Amino acid sequence: MSFLQKDKLFTKKWFLSYAFIVFGTFLVSAGYVYFITPYKIVPGGIYGISIVLHHMFNTPVGLTALLFNIPLTIIGTKILGPRFGTKTVVGFVLTSAYVDILSYFSEYKPLAPDDPFLSAVFGGVLIGVGVGFIFKSKATSGGTDVIAMILAKYTRLPLGQLMMVVDSVIVLIGFVAFGDWRIPLYSWIAIFVMGKTIDTVLSGVDYEKTIFIISDKYEEIRDKIIKDLNRGGTFLHGEGMYNGHQKRVIFTVVNRRELAMLEEFINKVDPKAFLTIMDAHEILGQGFKSLHDKLED
Repeated sequence: MSFLQKDKLFTKKWFLSYAFIVFGTFLVSAGYVYFITPYKIVPGGIYGISIVLHHMFNTPVGLTALLFNIPLTIIGTKILGPRFGTKTVVGFVLTSAYVDILSYFSEYKPLAPDDPFLSAVFGGVLIGVGVGFIFKSKATSGGTDVIAMILAKYTRLPLGQLMMVVDSVIVLIGFVAFGDWRIPLYSWIAIFVMGKTIDTVLSGVDYEKTIFIISDKYEEIRDKIIKDLNRGGTFLHGEGMYNGHQKRVIFTVVNRRELAMLEEFINKVDPKAFLTIMDAHEILGQGFKSLHDKLED
């Protein structure tokens, strides 16, 4: 069974995918060169190891990362199957080239002199945006992700937890190598910002809220949602755990402004209503972005 998703050559989708890779890898490289590497920040991954080796032995960061990525990709393909296509290879080769080219001209002079915290934040944002674009092209970032995938196969532990473990080990290697307790703190800040930025690039900045409403005034609330807010929703059938009474549960999605209006209305008609409100990180379907449109992006 093949894991690869192949785009037809020279189609609009093919050009867009590679444009995302070219742009994304450049942003990632700029983040490492201008913000992360100058302050010895070690944000996990292959580039975290490469930054440690650069400051210890003056090795080129990009070339070192490439020398790690090539065997890891080969080993990952043999163990996990064909999950790493041409786009992934192009991505990590371009990133390595960009990093060494930019570092040649900049000599790793930071854009935020004497401010490692600001560098950790903005470096994390820049790398996160770049990685988000790479993911949008249906490529992966390779590197230590492959190690985590291999460990997940043999340990059956969740992939997300293993990736955090691998990255944290690399951060601690930076601490041992440089002997500065501030380095892992800045590194974890960068990792956190990177993760949040990647999620934002992939899912967008949504202002919608998911609401579950339990109220005896469900008909009035339904009319408010449909007629005044011009939203849809779904009735779910529930049963009270304490007394066994049948309940109508309203499930709907609104934006922040509409949420304030709906809460005010519910407070008037049924102050004892029970509401559960959650952030909707991504909404696909009628009235919102379709699943087809997302997959075509």
